[in-house]
Amino acid sequence: MSKTTLPNLENRHILGELTWPEAGQRFKEVDVALLPVGAIEQHGPHLPLDTDAFDAAYLCEMVARQCPAPRPLVLPLIPYGVSYHHDEFPGTLSISNDTLANLVYDVGMSAARNGIKKLLIINGHGGNGPTLNYAAQMINRDARIFVGVDSGETSDVDIDALAETENDVHAGEVETSTTLAIRPELVKMDLAEAAVPSFDSHYLNFSSQRGVSWYAYTHRISHNGVMGDPTKASAAKGQRMWELMIEHLVTLVEDLKNLPLNEIYQRRY
Repeated sequence: MSKTTLPNLENRHILGELTWPEAGQRFKEVDVALLPVGAIEQHGPHLPLDTDAFDAAYLCEMVARQCPAPRPLVLPLIPYGVSYHHDEFPGTLSISNDTLANLVYDVGMSAARNGIKKLLIINGHGGNGPTLNYAAQMINRDARIFVGVDSGETSDVDIDALAETENDVHAGEVETSTTLAIRPELVKMDLAEAAVPSFDSHYLNFSSQRGVSWYAYTHRISHNGVMGDPTKASAAKGQRMWELMIEHLVTLVEDLKNLPLNEIYQRRY
């Protein structure tokens, strides 16, 4: 093999594992990248602090693996998120909205300079949502590429149908199930305790289709950091939830791979 000839790399998708010549070749083969963003924060007394960060990276990895060649590139995980609302619980490491937005913006702009034209930010932590949407807007404005933010929302309706608990938004039935499916050794089910939030106005319910976005410190809502019912979790539910998230995101990635920017923007961009 000559010094300028590289092996077939179309199934190599972890950017950080590539050399710069390999990365250069992969950027020519595919223009879609996945950027996992998570958080290091309390998840009740029964789940690990890195649940959101691990899940975001895991989802990106599984999606890339199941995509036919050329697979999308998976960028390195950003593990920290906007988690100030969990600060009263030990182990939470939070960064500011500005810090996260600027970091994601810089990564996105750099990816665009390398040839990425479609960037999917995969968010593992709900509290990051407003910040990541802002960063996505700024990347779109300045790099003029497609930028989307997804946290499994492509399959939210299907996942909700599998869960029994209303207002199950943090360390409850869903997150405990998905962790049981892939890291059961880190789940302490003997410490799992339900703490389902209830509010006088249904507009404040987190799972309400008519609910408003609002923010509060977790310790004022939940004594143990849980908002949901982890006692109803199971590995079987979690496995099905992962299958749904991966399936829908693979479909989205394949759509993006096959769509030039002028078609995504209805030929007006």
